[in-house]
Amino acid sequence: MPRFFVNEIDEDNITLTGSDANHIGRSLRMKKGEEITVCCNGTDYNCIINNITSDTVYLDMISKNPCSAEPDINVTLFQAVPKLDKLEYIIQKSVELGVSRIVPLITRRCISRPDEKDFTKKLSRLQKIAEQASKQSGRGIIPEVTPIVSYKKALDIMQELDRTIILYEEKGGCKFSEVNFDNVKTIGLVVGSEGGFDSEEVQNAVDIGAVRVWLGKRILRCETAPITAMSILMFLTNNM
Repeated sequence: MPRFFVNEIDEDNITLTGSDANHIGRSLRMKKGEEITVCCNGTDYNCIINNITSDTVYLDMISKNPCSAEPDINVTLFQAVPKLDKLEYIIQKSVELGVSRIVPLITRRCISRPDEKDFTKKLSRLQKIAEQASKQSGRGIIPEVTPIVSYKKALDIMQELDRTIILYEEKGGCKFSEVNFDNVKTIGLVVGSEGGFDSEEVQNAVDIGAVRVWLGKRILRCETAPITAMSILMFLTNNM
């Protein structure tokens, strides 16, 4: 069933306009009486099309339910910026796996070092990738892709979370299965770029309570590591 996202909803007068209405009427060629799902803040509104005009689709609500595809944990992925095509892949797959927010950051070993102005120009495309992945995977929200931040700013954000995990292979750490997730609702997952992290950056994260975790003896590419970690995290918290 086609899915569309809105920021707010009037249950007595549900409408879709703009590009969504155009997509329904012209691309999908949907007709009166067909069903679609409108998603708002994690709730799925199952609707039937009442009428379609040139710029508006009018809907009648059949039922509403919390989106069953949403995990019961809120995961922020702190991703050190890799090359753009790799970042796009990471955003797409992490959204499919249930991430709630992606925070791109600059670390000392980042090969790609876009400034804030250049990165802002790419942000709308990255957010669109997150939206498309949300629709494809049946999510109830569109995870936010934030503007690029410094590592220091990222550390400040991490301190607001219940648990932060930093992936660090060079000097080991505990296994994912050894991390305590009891009563944890907000989790930060910190992943390096192609060059990984240096020891001082890791220590800075540990100093604010982050847990060092390793993913085994094999060295994973920077686009493989976050997807692997997200999969394990969702499994260990009974969200997969």
